[in-house]
Amino acid sequence: MGAGTYHLVTLGCPKNQVDSDKLEGVFAADGLSPVGEAADADLIVVNTCAFIDEARKESIDTVLALADERREGARLVVTGCLAERYGDELDAALPEVDRVAGFGVPVTLGRRPEADEPPIPSFDLLNLPRPKSSRPWAYVKVAEGCDRSCGFCAIPSFRGPQRSRSVGSILEEVDALEVREIVLVAQDLASFGRDQGVGERAIVPLMEQVAERVDRVRLLYLYPSDLTDGLIDAVLATGVPYFDLSLQHVSRPLLRRMRRWGDGDRFRERIDRIRGAEPGAVFRSNFIVGYPGETEEDHDALLAFVAEVGVDWCGFFAYSEEVGTYAAGLDGAVPKGLVAERLSELGELQDGITSRRRDDLIGSEVEVLVDEPGVGRTWREAPEIDGIVVVPTDLPVGGFSTVTVTGALGPDLEAA
Repeated sequence: MGAGTYHLVTLGCPKNQVDSDKLEGVFAADGLSPVGEAADADLIVVNTCAFIDEARKESIDTVLALADERREGARLVVTGCLAERYGDELDAALPEVDRVAGFGVPVTLGRRPEADEPPIPSFDLLNLPRPKSSRPWAYVKVAEGCDRSCGFCAIPSFRGPQRSRSVGSILEEVDALEVREIVLVAQDLASFGRDQGVGERAIVPLMEQVAERVDRVRLLYLYPSDLTDGLIDAVLATGVPYFDLSLQHVSRPLLRRMRRWGDGDRFRERIDRIRGAEPGAVFRSNFIVGYPGETEEDHDALLAFVAEVGVDWCGFFAYSEEVGTYAAGLDGAVPKGLVAERLSELGELQDGITSRRRDDLIGSEVEVLVDEPGVGRTWREAPEIDGIVVVPTDLPVGGFSTVTVTGALGPDLEAA
């Protein structure tokens, strides 16, 4: 394909953002230039999310809106999770789209192949090189797929089993990005290196080597059973005591129905262990509300845990039935109205906790990494998902600055 322009829209999680960054590298190699408006592009690409029903609706709505915006002759390509999970079905349902391209298919072709054309060569998106980051931080995806069988999750059905990258390839990518902060991501990050039950978990040595190259290294999406003392100590040693724990619930019976490990007592013990070693440690987690069989007692246990443990950042999500998952056949469906009430109750409780945590920082001196003019983050905030620190606009972007927190508004801080 000759030189032209493209407009890329990314939906979903940070792992999708990494895929998009690598696609941009492919586009650049093909001579394409990015444009900010879909109406100005020769090629429009939507990297979709299919994790839950709400995400799928957002993906379809985005595709249809972009179809209306594109100019005559422009091509519209859908890739990402939705394309992989519902490829043929999506192709038939969206005549507006020129191509539905699953993972590894070169989307720059931008059209459906003719019947007599040879198969399109595939490439490994996970190991593609990517361009230098335009920001002072970057996500780096260290593995693809997942070997777990959580009752609510369809990801293994379309992302496949876990396959970890080599440490060398990851470090090469880290060096090429030229950033101050690296955020390591994967579907099951703590299992990095151990694929299909074979091999040794290598997240600790990987993190230590990345920490030698950048000022901050951060881990997102840790399965709680893999939060060993060794991993805890390694995270603390990096100077970024930030723990993103995928807990999902605290009721032991409900977690077993989710095909998950743990319970509130075990989670509390791990968090207490971390706080004993580093009182200022910050925690993020997420919980599913309304999973089949969730009782009022289960909900009350979750409320009590959230109030008592007080994680700094927390998301609550309504259960979404996914075709083909274990949970799709379970009894005990929770009425949507009750799910909404529970979500509201938990959200209100967590908002108060987060606000108090932020208020506690007023008057303190903190070091921020300036992401863009007037916007910085301490080590307490993961990029794009947590709060920010509003800083003077004259602080140099990409550098670290020491400021004093002067105010807080919900999740965000103000500093001078």
